[in-house]
Amino acid sequence: MSKSTTVLITGANKGIGLGMAKAYLSRPNHIVICSVRSAKTDVTDLEAASKASGSKLLLVYIESTSKTDPAKAVEDVQAAGVDHLDVLIANAGGMPEGNKPLLELGPDELCWSVQVNAAAPLLVLQAFKPLLQKADAPRFAVISSTSGSIEHMKNIHSFIFPGYGAAKATLNWLTMGVHLSQEWLTTLVIHPGLVQSEPGNWVAKQIGMAEAPTTIEQAAEGVIKALTNATRESVGGKFLSTSDGTVLPW
Repeated sequence: MSKSTTVLITGANKGIGLGMAKAYLSRPNHIVICSVRSAKTDVTDLEAASKASGSKLLLVYIESTSKTDPAKAVEDVQAAGVDHLDVLIANAGGMPEGNKPLLELGPDELCWSVQVNAAAPLLVLQAFKPLLQKADAPRFAVISSTSGSIEHMKNIHSFIFPGYGAAKATLNWLTMGVHLSQEWLTTLVIHPGLVQSEPGNWVAKQIGMAEAPTTIEQAAEGVIKALTNATRESVGGKFLSTSDGTVLPW
């Protein structure tokens, strides 16, 4: 019997997170751990996802502002029999409510965004590190955005999303730090494209587009393709656009 590949996806109840969960579940012998905010979160689409032979779904609860949820999630997956983690995809994130202009952005909105978009992925990695270390080829990816690229700021006018962009830039910095300090782990930053999710379509409209160009299915498959055979030598420490395969500037 083939050894199961174990994947954790945070923020997996909708958007690209749900798309990745469905794609992984459709592959044989995959244990797909999906984190959602709480027991009140609607997981109908997740539970209805088609599952290939030997594949199964595990749900855990991680609220991105919680300091204790990641450790509890580790306990829950271990209790369910999970003894290693091959892939951790830190997908959960969010944009500050109201998206205030830079010179109107308050400390509360900025701190919330950094907590949700940057600190939370780090806490999840810290909690799941022991399980990742038991995998043969552990991989850690964060779902970021070109909004977090300082070099691209002028070209794409990402300063119109200051709370979000600053938090994603922080996430990028932390993830590069993980790559440099954890040589046992393949670590990369992923921009999946401007995706037809609720936030993706909102951003598209702010820049004059009818909708985002990348479907959720395309984005999910792009991320999974990049991670399937990822190594430190091939993609480690890179800011990768999985929609076109290019390496983005920091």
